[in-house]
Amino acid sequence: MNKHDFPKIHFYDQDFVDIYNKTWCWVSPFWINPKTGEQDSEGLFIYPNDGQLVINQFESIVSSYFLVYSNRNFDACKNIDYFYERQEESGAIRWKYDVKTDTPILDKDNPEGIGLPLFAPAEFNLFHKSANKKRIKDVMPALQKYMKWIDDSFKQENGLYSVPISATSMINSPRENVFYPVDFNACMAINASYMSALGDILNDKDISFQYRKMYFALKTKINALMWDNDSGFYYDLDKDEKRLNLKTIAGYWTMLAEIPNADKADLLVAHLNNPKTFGTEHPFPTLSADDENFSEEGMGFCGSVMPAFNFMVIKGLEKYARYELARECAIRHLYYVLEGLMPNENKEPGDLFEAYLPNKEGKAKMNESDYARPRYLLTVGLSTIALMIENVIGLSISLPRKTVDWIIPNLEIMGIENLSLKRNLITILSNKSSRGWEIQMESEKLYYFTINILDQKKKTLPIPSGKCSMLIDKL
Repeated sequence: MNKHDFPKIHFYDQDFVDIYNKTWCWVSPFWINPKTGEQDSEGLFIYPNDGQLVINQFESIVSSYFLVYSNRNFDACKNIDYFYERQEESGAIRWKYDVKTDTPILDKDNPEGIGLPLFAPAEFNLFHKSANKKRIKDVMPALQKYMKWIDDSFKQENGLYSVPISATSMINSPRENVFYPVDFNACMAINASYMSALGDILNDKDISFQYRKMYFALKTKINALMWDNDSGFYYDLDKDEKRLNLKTIAGYWTMLAEIPNADKADLLVAHLNNPKTFGTEHPFPTLSADDENFSEEGMGFCGSVMPAFNFMVIKGLEKYARYELARECAIRHLYYVLEGLMPNENKEPGDLFEAYLPNKEGKAKMNESDYARPRYLLTVGLSTIALMIENVIGLSISLPRKTVDWIIPNLEIMGIENLSLKRNLITILSNKSSRGWEIQMESEKLYYFTINILDQKKKTLPIPSGKCSMLIDKL
């Protein structure tokens, strides 16, 4: 597949552009026919592991956030639909399936196969990149049944949810005696909030109200029981509702759920800037750097930097309008991802890895196991594609609203070319000309463009079809 079929990005650091292009080139081999195990563009997006073909709910959901930018070369809905198609009568959707046998994988640690409930935000994002309202109508019954199954199976009398810690995907995190995981409960709040938003899109007031009420009930409970003001953090709870004072990346799901108020958010953000907790050289470790279990070698969830969790933290910062910090952290993270492409000191080849070291370049380790799998595009694509477009370049796109927002913290030569908005190809580039900084645009149809420069200039303009440009000094 020709990389020029994909949107072309422009950025002053060519290495960032190269890794973006390479990622698209490397994605094709991971589309696999589940029956034959052969490469197939009509198959599923899977990372083959020792002959096993396992589809993972969390990775399928998060990968959709970068596949939406493929100009429809890859189907961002395919993996998610696989899970809907296997929903059981009870409403259950299991966290992993063996696609060769089409059977769910149920571990003794997680007998119900529950995963992080994040289908609704993924559907909301897909809607804003495709404007396919019919899809929301089609999947809403499955989403409602799924939420009811979680309520019936895991909701406790106090209104919080108790699930096995393995359901959070943080496989070896030292989260002992956890009964109420903070991340699962925050994800339930996120899902409820977006279920309400999907109800609004369908003009269904009952759905909107039902899940809005659920969201606020969860938000109140999480703030009341899981927040510790002295340390400025959200914690897991044990069976007796006592806080387990272990700071992990899981606490930042609350920002994505918009659970903390402004003061609490300030305290959480302070940890992201503190090298003794989450402000390590390579942001952000999965375990606080001041914890006794923290490892400079990463050791799985004892300190590794995971692209999917970095994406979550950066999107949480956006919820609180911390755009400059979000961009700075995205760029720092991407520099370490780029370093990982270089051979290490043992002359081992570089690649795009599943997990990275927190304080120096290189892939994370975990004892003698084959950890930090190479070319793990299911999650690393979030960094090299989604963060590149949304945070480094700074574009936010909504097809149903016909809007493109561009937040530019610094005036730089950058932009995107031939991004498909349904049947509309758009190009937006900033360049310095003899007349000063200029935004050049090209589109086949009208859309509305909001530009926010250095938080000092903000303007919304209708962009007509054809080519046009604007001088920033004239805004």
